[in-house]
Amino acid sequence: MSFFKKLKDRMFRSSDKIGEGLEALVTEGEAPASPTPEPEAGKPGILGRLLGRADEPRRVLDDAMLESLEELLIQADMGVDTAVRVTANIAEGRFGRRVSTGELREALAAEVARIMGPVARPMPLYPTKPQVVLVVGVNGSGKTTTIGKLASQFKAAGKKVVIAAGDTFRAAAVDQLKIWGERAGVPVLTAPEGSDPASLAFDALTQARADGADLLMIDTAGRLQNRADLMEELAKIVRVIRKVDPTAPHNTLLVLDATTGQNAVTQVEIFRRIADVSGLVMTKLDGTAKGGVLVALADSFGLPIHAIGVGEQIDDLAPFDPEDFARALVGTAE
Repeated sequence: MSFFKKLKDRMFRSSDKIGEGLEALVTEGEAPASPTPEPEAGKPGILGRLLGRADEPRRVLDDAMLESLEELLIQADMGVDTAVRVTANIAEGRFGRRVSTGELREALAAEVARIMGPVARPMPLYPTKPQVVLVVGVNGSGKTTTIGKLASQFKAAGKKVVIAAGDTFRAAAVDQLKIWGERAGVPVLTAPEGSDPASLAFDALTQARADGADLLMIDTAGRLQNRADLMEELAKIVRVIRKVDPTAPHNTLLVLDATTGQNAVTQVEIFRRIADVSGLVMTKLDGTAKGGVLVALADSFGLPIHAIGVGEQIDDLAPFDPEDFARALVGTAE
């Protein structure tokens, strides 16, 4: 199964919500056709034959329809500012014209893809060995699983990977990383529960360098209720690993849970202050009708989106493709 097919199938809550909303916008306010000559019965006009849309309901794209479209996009968690911009761009060249659901859907998909295109970038790989990847995010965001999946994928691509279980306060996170490490054939370095995460990070980088590893992925805690403590903990990890490599970390990935909706925007704001976030990974797009938040993040912050996840299996995390995402979000055909 292609990732797009999987993405579309599993993002049904978002695509259904937006698709049904677009259909309702058109059909509820459908205006009668203008009094132009009708083609013979059973023979749609030439434009209708070319587009295959002769029988589609249509509605004039007016202020009332645009306002309803804004509300629909806000409900899909695109955020107010992004929803207003997207709606205005869709209206350009179409205002006052009668549009069908299909045309509206295609216009929305094109606009989403336009916004997402500049941020769709894979995680950069550098010649530095080991490349240190610091992974941050709130507890429950899918951070630990994402590290395991990325490590497995890099290992499959021929990279020598080491994982450091830096969330030393959660035994469950450490155990989960050990499982992923065994599955991928990647070593997972741990420390006793409650140990200093910075000390573990230092030891892990020292060992990864000695072993000739290509990548060192460091898990971190995500206790946002203690922001000051978390900020100091992450800052200490960075200070300590820079004693080994002054250029580390080379990537700081923020893992976000799509089901949190607009809370993801707040998390980006916080972690950009706490850590020098270089890119995003969005998980759990299969469990929410709030997939539009990824559009809001791209529009608001412009941070690279490296990958998205739609499930628990190893191949359920894939590089972010803006056009596939846009089509899946609005429910267009492959």
